Amino acid sequence: MIYYVIALVAIIIDQISKYFVATRMELREQIPVIGDFFLITSHRNQGAAFGILQNQRWFFIVITIAVVIALVWYIQKVKSRPDKLLPVALSLVLGGAIGNFIDRLRMGEVVDFFQFNFGSYTFPIFNVADSCIVVGVALIILDAIIDMRREKK
Repeated sequence: MIYYVIALVAIIIDQISKYFVATRMELREQIPVIGDFFLITSHRNQGAAFGILQNQRWFFIVITIAVVIALVWYIQKVKSRPDKLLPVALSLVLGGAIGNFIDRLRMGEVVDFFQFNFGSYTFPIFNVADSCIVVGVALIILDAIIDMRREKK
């Protein structure tokens, strides 16, 4: 059950943060947090990561439903393992996927707001759900590396 609580907390934090950005900021409005390096920027994305596949709402809805079902199935499969890194990682991915899914279902687009600039390069604007997915995937990769090292011993 704890893994679904982790996913739920991720969804709640994601949705609350998006609500504040969507209701308290004008589109494209920016609030500097750390000079020009880190800004809160009200942005909308109708595509996937890095703005790819714009205006493919139904494609994302169908794919996300399949991914959520697969994640729940896999969490159920691995939750009894002694090592808890993989189910926690899957929970973060699940929470992030559902967080962005809610936006796509309700509005046809995802609210993004974290903007980082590295000199003249602006990293694609993202949100809490995206962060959960990225951290979850990184932990899945870490878990796979740890498992490979265990098998070598």
